[in-house]
Amino acid sequence: MGGLLAESGAGDNAAPLSVSEISGSLKRVVEDRFGFVRIRGEISGYKRAASGHVYLALKDDKAVLDGVMWKGNAGRLPFQPEDGIEVVVSGKLTTYPGRSKYQVVIEKMELAGEGALMQLFEKLKAKLQGEGLFDQSRKRRLPFLPKTIGVVTSPTGSVIRDILHRLADRCPTHVIVWPVMVQGEGAAKQIAGAIHGFSNMQTGSDGGEGSGALVRPDLIIVARGGGSIEDLWSFNEEIVVRAVADCSIPVISAVGHETDTTLCDFAADLRAPTPTAAAEMAVPVRAEWLATLNEAKVRMARSVQRGFSTAQERLEAQRRLMPALTDLLRPHQQRVDELADGMKHAMRHNIVQSRSRLSESGGALRPAMLRQRLDTAKSRLERCALPVQLIERPLNDARHRLDNLWRLAQQVSPDGPLKRGYARVSALDKSVIGSRAAAIRAGAVNLHFHDGTVAAQIGDETEAKPEPPAPKTKPASTGKPADDRQQDLF
Repeated sequence: MGGLLAESGAGDNAAPLSVSEISGSLKRVVEDRFGFVRIRGEISGYKRAASGHVYLALKDDKAVLDGVMWKGNAGRLPFQPEDGIEVVVSGKLTTYPGRSKYQVVIEKMELAGEGALMQLFEKLKAKLQGEGLFDQSRKRRLPFLPKTIGVVTSPTGSVIRDILHRLADRCPTHVIVWPVMVQGEGAAKQIAGAIHGFSNMQTGSDGGEGSGALVRPDLIIVARGGGSIEDLWSFNEEIVVRAVADCSIPVISAVGHETDTTLCDFAADLRAPTPTAAAEMAVPVRAEWLATLNEAKVRMARSVQRGFSTAQERLEAQRRLMPALTDLLRPHQQRVDELADGMKHAMRHNIVQSRSRLSESGGALRPAMLRQRLDTAKSRLERCALPVQLIERPLNDARHRLDNLWRLAQQVSPDGPLKRGYARVSALDKSVIGSRAAAIRAGAVNLHFHDGTVAAQIGDETEAKPEPPAPKTKPASTGKPADDRQQDLF
């Protein structure tokens, strides 16, 4: 039976261990025993932390095992892990003392067979299709005759040689090859970067031969030869599919053989069964179009000649049916002569009638008749006359109101005080000067008196001393008004 206090008995050599000590012992035992393991399971709870580390759980129908993949290994993954994908991981088992849990540190992750790969393929396809990246409305028509074609493929494979050979046979076209890896680690980033590079070229760049300037392609071909689903997986990566969907230049996808299908094919504007077929879709056959143009030229010349001949025949037929010009003019000339004769008789008749009406009217204008009509009008006017009071009263009222308004106008008029010896000062632009400072700034001013205006020049700012009044002299009685000496003050 244990006591209240922990004590070591006689012969007891098992000292108590700390939690950290027992956790460390377990960690060493687990890592020594399971230093390398390969585990197959379904991914659950996949999460990539901001640090770049990946945390997930592997499960089957009976157990769950936590896992972690450090940033360096996670960056080298050949595919994008997702929940529900069955994988095979390689690494070692270890414990996490902070939570008393064991977990697998993943160094390598692979898909568990082609079934898991197809499962990931279908899952990513459903996701991108739900976003509308594969909609038919996004597809663009290819240019009929592209001047420049950009090709994204491996520069060392047979694909680029087949494309160049086929283009040279059908219609020689300027080709820009963007060399990339088409499989393996980092291939997806290179392919997406090449597509973005073509798409981001300036539209106006147009370098001639030998100028060294790149010409923006009118069409892009993304091509690769055939292979297994693992070999073609770079063209199923989400980064590549989004680059194709977002490209501003029409894209032809020519990945693998006719039976191979990648997500890049769904996002492209057109899918070609092979790279050679992509070259055939990109350009027309030059010889066929030259023959078509020559045929169209001959047909156009024949059509023009046929139309000209037909028009000439119709014109000749119409000319034979038309009467002579003199025959067309004679009836109208006769009609003009008849109208001229009728006009003379009508004018004589109108003159006779006008003279008759004038005589009748002149006979009715007798003095006695006019006096009678004048007396009748006077009588009617006298009956219609109004009393004088009804007319004078409104006139008197109106005259009284007008006098009042005139007196008011005289009181408020700015020129009223001028008769009492005041003067109004204004600048040359007729603006009123109301202060000493404004007068000094103006310099030249006008002085308005009740009987006229005098120009004046403002002198020194010091106050002028008043001059003694001039002796009053009686003006000579000449019958003329005295001279105005106001200007002498300035």
